[in-house]
Amino acid sequence: MIRLRPRIPLRLRFFFRAAFALLALAVLGLALTLLAEEKERAWRSRRDGVDQTLAQIGARLRHPTGQLALMNPEARPGPPLRPLVLPFGAIDFDDRAKAQQAVEMAGCALQYADAVQLCAAVGSNPAAGGFLYLVGQLPLGPLAARAPGDTDFSHAHRAQVRVAMRGREWRWLAPYELPADAGAGAGRGKLTGFAVEAGTVADRPQRDFRGWLWQDARCIDGGSADDCLRRSYYSLRLPVELFREDLQAARGRPVWPPADLDRIEVHLRLLGPGDDAAAPLFDSDQPGATPPFTLAELARLLQPGESLRVRRLGPGRATEVALLSGPEDLAQPLSPLLERLIRALPVQDNPAPLQASDTVTTPTGRYELQLTGDRRGVDRALGRVATRTAWFVGALLLAIGLTWAAIELRVIRRITLLTRRAAAVRRDVKEGGEIRLDVAELRGSDELGVLAGTLADLMQRVNEDVHREHIRARQEKDQWHAVGHEILSPLQSLLALHGDPADPSHRYIQRMQQAVRVLYGQASPTEAFQATALGLSALDLDQFLRQVAENAPHAGIDAVAYEGPGGPLAVQGDDYALEDVVTHVLRNAARHRRPGTPITMQLQRAGQRAELRLHNQGPQIEPAQLERIFEYGVSDAPADSGSRGQGLFVARTWMAKMGGTIVARNEADGVSFVLSLPLA
Repeated sequence: MIRLRPRIPLRLRFFFRAAFALLALAVLGLALTLLAEEKERAWRSRRDGVDQTLAQIGARLRHPTGQLALMNPEARPGPPLRPLVLPFGAIDFDDRAKAQQAVEMAGCALQYADAVQLCAAVGSNPAAGGFLYLVGQLPLGPLAARAPGDTDFSHAHRAQVRVAMRGREWRWLAPYELPADAGAGAGRGKLTGFAVEAGTVADRPQRDFRGWLWQDARCIDGGSADDCLRRSYYSLRLPVELFREDLQAARGRPVWPPADLDRIEVHLRLLGPGDDAAAPLFDSDQPGATPPFTLAELARLLQPGESLRVRRLGPGRATEVALLSGPEDLAQPLSPLLERLIRALPVQDNPAPLQASDTVTTPTGRYELQLTGDRRGVDRALGRVATRTAWFVGALLLAIGLTWAAIELRVIRRITLLTRRAAAVRRDVKEGGEIRLDVAELRGSDELGVLAGTLADLMQRVNEDVHREHIRARQEKDQWHAVGHEILSPLQSLLALHGDPADPSHRYIQRMQQAVRVLYGQASPTEAFQATALGLSALDLDQFLRQVAENAPHAGIDAVAYEGPGGPLAVQGDDYALEDVVTHVLRNAARHRRPGTPITMQLQRAGQRAELRLHNQGPQIEPAQLERIFEYGVSDAPADSGSRGQGLFVARTWMAKMGGTIVARNEADGVSFVLSLPLA
C-alpha cells in the first residue's frame, strides 16, 4: 500500500507571522488610542479646570474682600496710608460691633504687629455725605480722659489725624472724652475732633468730626490688674470738604468714588498722656504693615500658561482693570516628531482657545472676568506622558520581535514536523493498526525534544495497554457467558421447586434469573446495566415497601421499620429493579449501623414525586465520598469480604432508568439515603 504524506491543515509559519504582525500593530494601535483618549481627557480636564478656576475666582471676587480688590485695583500698601472704596454704602461708625463687622467682612484693614489693625476707607454710596472713615483696634492700658472744659489735651489719650489731598491738608486733634453719664473706668468714650490750622487748635470741636473709642473690660493676658493692656477699638468719621464740593458740583450726577482716591494720603497717630513729641502709641506710617487682599493675589490660583483679564464694563466701552498670568511652564520642550504626532491626534469639541468668562457686580459697577487657558500646555503635558509611554511601547515591540525570532527559528519547524507525524498516527488509529510515532530527529534536551521523546514512549505504552485490554475484554466476556450458562440451569430447577407465587423464595429466584439474563452475553457489568431496558408500570409504592420490610429478615436484614403515608401512593417503576435498589441500600445501611439500632424507611409525597428516606444510625460518610460511593468499584469493605463496590452503583443506575434519583446525606446521628420517583 502506498503511504501518502499527511497534509497539514494550517501552516504555522504563516499563522505565527501574521499573529506577531497583528500583535505589533495592536501595540501601536493601543498606544495611539491611549494617547488619543489621554488627550481627550486632558482637554476635558483643562476645560473643566478653566471653568473651576474661574468659578473659584468669581466666588472670591463676589465676597466683600474680592469686591474691595475689584473696586480698588490701584491700591498700594503704605506708608502713607491711602483710603479704599468699601463694598458698603457707609459704615455705622457709632456702633462698635457693626463697624468692626464691616471692616472684617470687607478685609480692608492693614495688619500691623501685635494684632494692630487700621482701615481707611470711604463708602460706595455718595449720598452718605462723602466722609472718610478710620476704623481700627490696638492694645491700650487704662484710658485717660479729658476733663470737660480742659484746653490742655496732654493729660488725655488723643488721636492726631492728617489728610492730604490735591495740594491741601486737613489736621485734627481728637482727645478722649467720657460721656457725662459715664463713671470712672467706663469702657466707651468719644474722640472729639478739633481742627488744627497753622499749629493752632480750634476753640470749638468740629461738628462733623465724630469718633468713638471702646475698650474691653478683660485683660489681654487674662489677668485682673487695673493697669493691664486691654483690647481697644476706635472709629472715626472725617469730614472731607473736597468730597462735598465735588458732590455739590455734580448736581445729581456725582462721580464716585473720586478719581484721585488712590493719591489721598491719610496719617493717624494715637498718643497717650504726655507731650506730643513723645513716642506715639500707634503710628499708621510705621513700616511692616500687611496690606489687604489685592487682585494680584489671584495669580496664585492660575495654572501655568493661563491668563486672567479683568475689565470694568461701562456704557459703550470696557476699561481694563488687571491682566494676570499664571506661572511659567518650565517643562522641557518636546521633540518635533512627538509634537506633530500629538497635534495630529483628533479631539472632539476642541475649543480654540480654551476660554471662560464671568461677570461680577459691585456697588460701583460691573466687572467682566475672562480666563484663557494655554493650548500648548495641554500638548506639552501630554508629551511628557507620551515620552514615558514610548519606552514601554518600544520594550513591548522588542519583546515581540525577539519572541517571533525564537519561535520561527527554534520551534515552528520542529512543531511542523511533529504535526505531520501526529497526523500519520491519527490515520493509523483510524485504520486500527499499530500506533507508531518516529521522533528520532526531534529528540533533544530542550522542552520540545523532551516532549517528543515522551510522546514516543507514551505511544509505545498505549500500544501495549491496548493489546492487554483486548485480551482482558475477551476473557471477561467468555467468563460472563460461562457464569450465565452455569447459573441459569440450577435457577430453572429451583423455580420449579418453588413454583407457588405466594412462596417468598419464588420472587427471589425470579430476581436472580433477571439479573443473570441482564449480565449474560455482556462485556462488563457496567455495560450490562446501562444497556438493559426496564418494563415500567404503575406500582403502589406503599404496599411494595411494606412487603419489602416484611421480607427483609429473609434477606438477612433485621430490625427494618417502615412508616408510610397512610394510603396508596402509585409511582412509575419496575418492581424487580426497585426491590433490587431498596435491598442494596438496606444491606449498605445494615453493614454500617450501630449494633442494636433499627433501619427506618419513611415514605411521603413531595409535590409530583414520591420520596423515600432510609436512615441508619452510625458513622457519617466523608463529604468528599458522598458522590463517589455511587461509582462502580468504590467500596469501604475489606478486600477479602467479596464486595466489589457494585450495590450502590446498581441502585443509582436502576433509579435513573425509572426517572428517579438517589442521594446520600449525612445526618446528626448517622446517614440517610433519599430516593425520589415520579408519581404515576
